[in-house]
Order: sequence, then structure tokens, then C-alpha cells
Amino acid sequence: MNLRTLSAMAVITGASVMGATPGLAQDPIPASQVRAINLARNTAVAENGGLTVYRPQPCMFQTSTGGGDCLVNQDANGYTFQFLGGVPGWPENGSSPTTETEIQIAPDGRSVNEVLYNGSPR
Repeated sequence: MNLRTLSAMAVITGASVMGATPGLAQDPIPASQVRAINLARNTAVAENGGLTVYRPQPCMFQTSTGGGDCLVNQDANGYTFQFLGGVPGWPENGSSPTTETEIQIAPDGRSVNEVLYNGSPR
């Protein structure tokens, strides 16, 4: 079969010659939300002693999803993230988290509105 035959078959069947048909595109994550997750994560790291002693829950590294399960609210007041944290490697080695953080970031993602909670897991 040559390319001309494949192209004709693709037209008849509605298939793509160059590969799979792309899926539905997801809405892009706003830049403000990406800034917000980065600021929330970095604030929690700083508040809890730095990366040598503390790591936030993996969802706080999911910038492509805007925080995934860690984003608990988004409204006119900004972005609210709630997440666990603990010693480096805690999610991978199955140890328990030692800290829970809830933090609200301004709607533009550039400043911390309030650290609502930063303490033992509730």
C-alpha cells in the first residue's frame, strides 16, 4: 500500500493518516493559578523549615492541573489550597504526614492572603 492509497482510505473511513486523532483539549490553567500553587507551596516549605526537613503533598507539585486535589476553593477571594506535608519521602515510603497547611493566595496569584492553618494534621 502506498501513501496515496492510505490517504484515500483515511478519507473514506474518517481516520487520520498521520496518527491518532487528538482528544479534546483541556482548558489551560490560568497563569494566576500556576503562580498561586507555586507561592502556596513555597510559603509552606519556608514556614515548615525548608526542603531539607519538609516536603508538601505531591499534588502541590501538579502545576499542570493547577493543584489537583490540593486546590479546595477558587473564588473572588483567591485560591485556597489545603495539603499535608512531612519529612522528605513521606508519601513514597508510607510514613505519616506531620503537618497540614491551609493557605489562601490572592486572585492574581502574587501574594499570600492568609495562612489559615499550619499545624498537626486535623
